[in-house]
Amino acid sequence: MIHVGKDVKIREGSASPAVPQKRAEWDQMVFHIYKGVKVFSFCKRKNVLLTGGMDRIIRVWNPYMPRKPTGMLRSHTAPVSYIHISSEDNKIFSMSIDNTVKIWDLETHSCLFTASSKASGIKGEFATCLYLPGPQALCVATDSVALLQLRLRSAPEPQLVLSHQEPVVCCGYNPTFRHVVSCSEASVVKVWDLDTGRHLSEFIGDHDNAGITCLTFDSSGRRLVTGGRDGCLKIWSYNNGHCLHTLRHDEKQSEVCDCTYLEINQKKYVIAVGWDRRINMYFDAPHDFHHFWKPQPPWQDDLNHGHKEDILCVAQCPPFLLATSSYDGEIIIWNVISGHVYCKLDTPSHVDGLDHGEGPDQSVSCLTFLKTRAAKLDSVAASLMANGPGGSVTFWKLFGGAGLVADFTPSIEKTQVSCMVVTAGDALAYLADQQGFVHVYDIKDYGLQGPELQPPKNVNFWRAHVNTVTSLELIEEENILLSSSLDHTVCLWSRNGTCIGTFGQNSPWDIFTPTSWSHPRSPDEILKDSQSMTAHPVLEGDALAGHKEGQEEQNNMMEEKVPDEVEKIYNLPPPEDSKVEDEVQECMNKQSSLFHSRLQPALNRPCNRVPEPRWPSIYQRLRCHEIACVSVLGEKPDLSIIGLDLFDVNFRPQEEVELPRRSTDPLSEC
Repeated sequence: MIHVGKDVKIREGSASPAVPQKRAEWDQMVFHIYKGVKVFSFCKRKNVLLTGGMDRIIRVWNPYMPRKPTGMLRSHTAPVSYIHISSEDNKIFSMSIDNTVKIWDLETHSCLFTASSKASGIKGEFATCLYLPGPQALCVATDSVALLQLRLRSAPEPQLVLSHQEPVVCCGYNPTFRHVVSCSEASVVKVWDLDTGRHLSEFIGDHDNAGITCLTFDSSGRRLVTGGRDGCLKIWSYNNGHCLHTLRHDEKQSEVCDCTYLEINQKKYVIAVGWDRRINMYFDAPHDFHHFWKPQPPWQDDLNHGHKEDILCVAQCPPFLLATSSYDGEIIIWNVISGHVYCKLDTPSHVDGLDHGEGPDQSVSCLTFLKTRAAKLDSVAASLMANGPGGSVTFWKLFGGAGLVADFTPSIEKTQVSCMVVTAGDALAYLADQQGFVHVYDIKDYGLQGPELQPPKNVNFWRAHVNTVTSLELIEEENILLSSSLDHTVCLWSRNGTCIGTFGQNSPWDIFTPTSWSHPRSPDEILKDSQSMTAHPVLEGDALAGHKEGQEEQNNMMEEKVPDEVEKIYNLPPPEDSKVEDEVQECMNKQSSLFHSRLQPALNRPCNRVPEPRWPSIYQRLRCHEIACVSVLGEKPDLSIIGLDLFDVNFRPQEEVELPRRSTDPLSEC
C-alpha cells in the first residue's frame, strides 16, 4: 500500500524516472541454474523457493543460499511448466508440458502421486494452471478446462494385511526359484516365497523413483526385466538388487507400458512398447558388459503402418506371432520374423454414447493368445482374446480373413476388464475387472465353429480385491492363481477361488496343506466392502438372466411347502371326540390362512434388492387414521398432604380394569 503525502510528492518530483536505480550487491541474490528457469514458486511461510525449467528438474532453494540447491526433484519426463507450494498441506504441485501432474512431499522431497494426461483426460497443448487451496483442486487449461481434485486416501486399518505400502502395479512368478516378485508405484520391488508367503528381500529406487509399470523374466529365470515411467528398461539380478543393464533409446523418454521376453531363431530379445508408439526390440547379449543398450532399428512397417496412438499392451505367440494394442482400440498382429503387419483389428464401438464422444474410451489394454488354436492355423476358430470398451471381451479369428467371432460383457455393471489369462489347454479363461472380481469362463468349445451370439458358460466368480486387479497369472504346476491389485495386496488363490493367503501376513502357509490356507477366512477388506455382499448385481452373475423364471419357481415351491410345514407344526395325535377334531381342523385352517397372508407379500417382493425407478406402490403410501382425544380421569389430590413430597405421591385411576393376558397357545382361541 502506498501512502500519498507531501513528502512522497517531493521525493517523486526529485527523482528522475529516466535513470534506473542500480540495486546494491548486498540487496540481491543471484541463482545460476542450468538451462535457465521457466517457472518458479516462493513460499514465505516455509522460506523455500522452487524453480523448474527445460532440464525437467525441480530445484529447492534456500532464498539466502543461492550457490547450491537444498534438494532436486527428478521425475518429470518433459520441461516443467507449473509449480505451486501448498504450505498448509506440506505438498508441492507441479506440471510438465506433456500434461503430467505430480504431487511431492515438501519435507522429504519424494514423489507422492503421478497423474498422466490419459488418466486425467487432459488433452491439447498446455496453456495455464492454477491451484485452488479451498477445494484442494488443480485447475488446468488446455483445449478444455480440467479440474483435478485432490482426494486423500484414509489410513489403512491396523488389522488389514498389506503386501506394499503403495498400490501394486504388477507381479510375476518365477518358476526357476519358485519366487513371486511384485512392484509398487513407489518403485519398490519385493521378492516373496511362493510355498510359504514369506518376505525374502526388496530393493527400492529402481527407476530413479519414476515408478515401475511392467515386469517380465528372461528365459532362464535368473534375471528380472522391469519397465518404468522414465522410458527405460532395466535388467536386474533381483536376488541382490543389482542393476546389470539399462535399455533405452536416444529419442524423447516416454513411459513404457508393457514388455515381454521373446526368442526368435535362437536369438533372444526384450520387446518394449509404450507412449512412443513404436515396438522397441533390444537384443539380449548377456556377455555384453556395457551398461547401456540401445534398441534394434525399427521395422519399416512399424514406421509406415504402425500405431497412431500410445501402445498399451504386447502379447506373443511363438514361433512368429506378436500382438500389440493401442489407446484408440486398434490391434495389430505382427510377423516377428519378417517385421511385417499380418493383419489389423478394429475394436467395435457399440457401447452407448461412445460414438458421440461420451462414455468410456476405446483403449485395449489386455491381449491373450489362444495358443492351441493359433498353432493349428485354424481359419474358423477364434485365436485371440482382448478387452474392449464398456467392460466387453472380444474373440478374434486371425487366419482365413481376420474378424470378430464373439463379443460379451462379463460384468453386469460393464466394469472394465483389467486382466485376463487362460489355462495351458485354452479350456478356461480367468477375467479380472476394475472392481476386483474374477470371472471364470469355460471356453474349451467356444468360438471353434465361427461367430457366437451367446457368452460362454460362467463356471465360477469371486471377489479377489476391493480395487482394480493389475496382474493375473496362472501357476499351472500347482493349480493356483496369483493376483495383485491397487489395494496394496498380492494374493494367492486356488483355481476354484479358495483364498490361500495374502503376501505379507504374519502366519505363513503351505500350498501343499489346505488346512494352512486362509479359507474360509477371506481378507477383511473384502468382507467389509459393500460390493462383496450377495445382493450385489455383479455377484448374481448369470442368475439374473433367469431371474423371473427362478422367482416363479421359488413362489410355487414355497406355496406347496406351506401346507406341509403347517401340518408338521400341528402334527397332533388324532382326538377321540369328533367335535374336538372339528375344532382343531378349523384352528389349523385359520393358522394356515394367516401364514399365507403373511408370506404372500414376501413372495411377491422382488429378490433384486436394488429398486428400479417407478411410481410409488401401495406399500409406499402413508395412511392417516383419526385418533380420539380422550383424557384419563384421575383422583383429586388430598390437600392435607401439602407438607409431604408431592413427587412421591402415586395417583391411581378411578377405575382400574384388570385386563386378561393373551395366551401364547395357538389353540387357546379355538
